[in-house]
Amino acid sequence: MASTVLLASGSGDEARAVAEVIAAGRSAASRHWVPATSGNFSVRIDAERIAITRSGVDKGALQSADILIQPLNTPLLPRSSAEAPLHVALYRQHPEIGAIFHAHSPAATVLSRLAEPAGRILLTGWELQKALSGVRTHEAIVEVPVFANEQDTDALATRVEARMAETGSAFHPAPGYLLSGHGLYAWGGTSADAARHLEALEALFEFELSYRRFTP
Repeated sequence: MASTVLLASGSGDEARAVAEVIAAGRSAASRHWVPATSGNFSVRIDAERIAITRSGVDKGALQSADILIQPLNTPLLPRSSAEAPLHVALYRQHPEIGAIFHAHSPAATVLSRLAEPAGRILLTGWELQKALSGVRTHEAIVEVPVFANEQDTDALATRVEARMAETGSAFHPAPGYLLSGHGLYAWGGTSADAARHLEALEALFEFELSYRRFTP
């Protein structure tokens, strides 16, 4: 199998990245953020390769054979997730990204549908915003893009990148985005950063949903 062959003579960096993907998947599963075989997780190995979960695997029971070593400048490997293009595109365009975690966490998935018409969620007033890299105060306004979901993930990746390339916004860009009815993509410079952002954004979305219930 492709992943087994690629991992058999893997370097220390490969082994580290694979271990971090496995740990991220199991952590998300323990929080019930990746029901059934949903979600996908990746970690950068170096400038040219990532470790990424293959299609159709239980993220709470990941093994090394469930992780593909995907070169960033070649076609997707057999058994790749349908959403792998979203990961690959971000890594290609943003060398500062070291890990990308995608979960179908409840608050993110529900709020993404409510916010789809607006195309974004603005978060402000929450102290937990400071868990997001670069945010220094609860008074900051953090913008989380929201995209309509679609099955053509190559086209979706192009739309995401075009939105991220926009400049001139007065708001602080979130280290993540939402797909309507599909959940949250979060990233960071390291796997620890991506995990913190995933957890913080999901909690912020929970706060936002609760707050909206009690405000007109």
